[in-house]
Amino acid sequence: MNLSLPKKIMTDIVARALAEDLGGGDITTRAIARPHDAMRGGISAQGQGVIAGLPLVREVFRQINPKVKVEPVVADGTQVKSGDELLRLAGPAAAILTGERTALNFLGMLSGMATVTSRYVEAVAGTSTKIYDTRKTPPGLRLLSKYAVAAGGGTNHRIGLFDAVLIKDNHIGLAGNVTQAVTRMRAHDRKHLPVEVETETLAQVQEALAVKAEVILLDNMSFAQLREAVKLINHRAEIEVSGSVPLAEARSIAHLGVDRISVGALTHSAPWLPMHLEWE
Repeated sequence: MNLSLPKKIMTDIVARALAEDLGGGDITTRAIARPHDAMRGGISAQGQGVIAGLPLVREVFRQINPKVKVEPVVADGTQVKSGDELLRLAGPAAAILTGERTALNFLGMLSGMATVTSRYVEAVAGTSTKIYDTRKTPPGLRLLSKYAVAAGGGTNHRIGLFDAVLIKDNHIGLAGNVTQAVTRMRAHDRKHLPVEVETETLAQVQEALAVKAEVILLDNMSFAQLREAVKLINHRAEIEVSGSVPLAEARSIAHLGVDRISVGALTHSAPWLPMHLEWE
């Protein structure tokens, strides 16, 4: 699995997180820790899940004090169980105590997203369906969220409004219908990007097929409607299903023959994976 986060993105996000937490300085640690104090320990998982965010932990301590040694025991994308050690820390006690919470926040949040994603991916295993994320991410943390989804085995949808076409219900309402919305899009787009259209009815699916949309999103349809829509499309366009798809229903939907299931909950509702820093 090839996972990476742009260095500048990590640097900027970690710097903002540390500024938020530290303000004018860690007054408690500054009073208690002495310059020569050193600590050793490790961060362990307190639940079962998939790890994501280890590079951010390294960046946190690099920014606070490069003398802190961060040694990962596992890699992002690894399945772990409660009690498994994830990485080891050694170095100046003041720096480790100051960066502890920020490091655990990044690791817990992103591992939670990766864990939820892995459960959906496991649910559709053996089918041709892929699990996609959405733009429903914490503001300012889009790339981190999508990194976590990839660590969990999911597939990234568009990064933002700039890199892919998705004609949604409000675009259709503004244009008047699917045909007009797609016509305007193609007249404007000189890059000839694939057009994805969100549909809520079988009539809209028919219209999307007539204008040769490359991807048809079936949004908030009942299982019976999904079945009919898949038959209607009949491999003439890629099919995406969206609309608060529960984990328990993912496999049944995948067996209909859809190409994608996009799930906002991967990034907007994932519970954090608990972490703990223990000292030797």
